[in-house]
Amino acid sequence: MASPNAARPCLQRALQTCQRSSLTASQRPLAPTSAAIAYQSLSSRQTCLFSTTAPLSKRRRNRDHNRQRGLSAMRGTGTREVLSVDNEPLPRPVNPEEFPVVETDADHGLWDFFYTKDKPLNTPEEDASHGRAWKVEELRRKSWEDLHSLWWVCVKERNRIATANWERTKGKYGYGDNESRSREMQVRKTQSAIKHALTERFYAWEDARKLAQQDPEVDLSGTGPAYTPNGSYLESEETAWEEETEEQSTAGGRSEAPKENKSSQEAIDPSTIPSPGKAHADSPRS
Repeated sequence: MASPNAARPCLQRALQTCQRSSLTASQRPLAPTSAAIAYQSLSSRQTCLFSTTAPLSKRRRNRDHNRQRGLSAMRGTGTREVLSVDNEPLPRPVNPEEFPVVETDADHGLWDFFYTKDKPLNTPEEDASHGRAWKVEELRRKSWEDLHSLWWVCVKERNRIATANWERTKGKYGYGDNESRSREMQVRKTQSAIKHALTERFYAWEDARKLAQQDPEVDLSGTGPAYTPNGSYLESEETAWEEETEEQSTAGGRSEAPKENKSSQEAIDPSTIPSPGKAHADSPRS
């Protein structure tokens, strides 16, 4: 059997630790000091680092940034914060039959962006029914006014094609793209041919202007006549070729006239010419 003297030191140590803990709890100040706060944070940090328990089941802050959070149509829950929304009735849609009639101009210029007024775009067969583009050889013989008019006709046609393409994309029809593209290509070729013809005319005008600047008979100042001939053949002693041709024609006519009269007299038979007395006798009686 063990003696009680061996258990006495253990009991004494346990009593001393209990007394120290009770004394420290009674001697604590009411307001926490900086040292106490640092000690508490250190102890909590140490316990967190070395703790193996599961986290506390607390509601965490929502971080999915969902604005519809809490708006449940099934449970009828509202938002968690007060919103600045007035209690006003929502507007009701109006029946389309009650819309006011809008008066439009039948001859408005915007109607030219469409081929017809009853449909927004043409069918593929209508877009494919077009001719070829104008050639440069054909446009060289056209006037300035004709080329100007043809250019703006091409611009109008391209605007119509662009409007039809926009309507086709908006409506998602899914057809007519190839026909519209080929039609626009012919229009663009015509515009390119017009530019080619006008460029040739501009180059010809530049060459003529350079020659006129070197010609002493041409005045480009704009103050007097543009062309003043110097040393004309009409002012020389020689006869003009117009007058020479006229004199030759008159001389040839005079020389050929007697021959024609002689030949006509030889051709007439004198026996066929009636005498004056016979003509008087054969005249009708009154």
